[in-house]
Amino acid sequence: MQWTDRIRQVKILLVIAAVVIAVVSLAVSHFLVADLQEEEHMKMEVWAQAMNALNKADEHTDLTLPLAVIQGNNTIPVIVVNSRGEVDDYRNITDTAHVADYARRMMARGDTIAIGTQRVCYDESLMLKRLQAWPYVQLGIVMIFVVVAIFALLSSKKAEQNKVWVGLSKETAHQLGTPISSLMAWVEILKEQYPEDDLIPEMAQDVKRLERIAERFSKIGSLPEPVESSMNEVLAHVVDYMNRRTSKKVEMACRLPGHEVTVRMNAQLFEWVVENLCKNAVDAMEGAGRIVLTLTDEPERVAIEVSDNGKGIRKKDISHVFTPGFTTKKRGWGLGLSLAKRIVEEYHHGRIFVKQSEVGVGTTFRIEMRKK
Repeated sequence: MQWTDRIRQVKILLVIAAVVIAVVSLAVSHFLVADLQEEEHMKMEVWAQAMNALNKADEHTDLTLPLAVIQGNNTIPVIVVNSRGEVDDYRNITDTAHVADYARRMMARGDTIAIGTQRVCYDESLMLKRLQAWPYVQLGIVMIFVVVAIFALLSSKKAEQNKVWVGLSKETAHQLGTPISSLMAWVEILKEQYPEDDLIPEMAQDVKRLERIAERFSKIGSLPEPVESSMNEVLAHVVDYMNRRTSKKVEMACRLPGHEVTVRMNAQLFEWVVENLCKNAVDAMEGAGRIVLTLTDEPERVAIEVSDNGKGIRKKDISHVFTPGFTTKKRGWGLGLSLAKRIVEEYHHGRIFVKQSEVGVGTTFRIEMRKK
């Protein structure tokens, strides 16, 4: 659990760092744009003075400098209107058919400078507008790349995890094969030598159980062969197994409908999933309590609920219970529920989730399987 908490903290720190970088970038861009706006305003002040000098000029006035200033503005849109609001002159305007409307919008924003009876209306240059929009475009592009990178990393991580799962499962099945074969032979020898011993059949059942476990592990990584199987029988087998392998202080109850419920599934793998949920429930109850398995036959799906009255799951941990490596046990690998989720969702196209959990009250896991 400490490992998953550390990963969560790292993710939060990365998100905070990304937000800080975005805010700083936008703030710097805002200050740069504000400086450029002030510079353009000063240029328009000089341009308006040049226009005023041109209007007041006589035959003896040197117009070289005013004309140079006026003609030097090739970027900032400017419109000169008279006292009646009519357009006298304009510069750097592309939409010449709506110059008067453009001038009224400039005056409404207050972007005007008075020169005698005329007013110089101006707007921001195209370059300044692009600079204002560019930080948002840049952040959008960066966010797209970040999302794609995260998706690629998660996909590669999931593929790597899948390879680890498959390799570990098949190696486990392979390693179990030889001792199980030897145990089967020894059980047969014991049956011949002690035919009246009541414990030998129980040993044979345990060896058979080990053989089924090895077979389950060998199926991980390969496409299961779903067949029409009885969900009633699967749950009955689980209850029977748990009753024989757990303390008498653990009460197992199975609520089944009055008719047979069949689903296309790999019965061995699905039985392991329910067993895993029951074993986790026993651990949560610390060896004493009540586990209830409920089978519900709905029109489009079949639902299985595993409820216990154990210690429950904290709300902040519910979203992480199926994460590989997450566990609240002192001696646990945190792999059981993640493997159960894989079997239910990837192999059987079903759904498994924590329906409800309350600390000190208990937990209910729910599995939903489509009928078709």
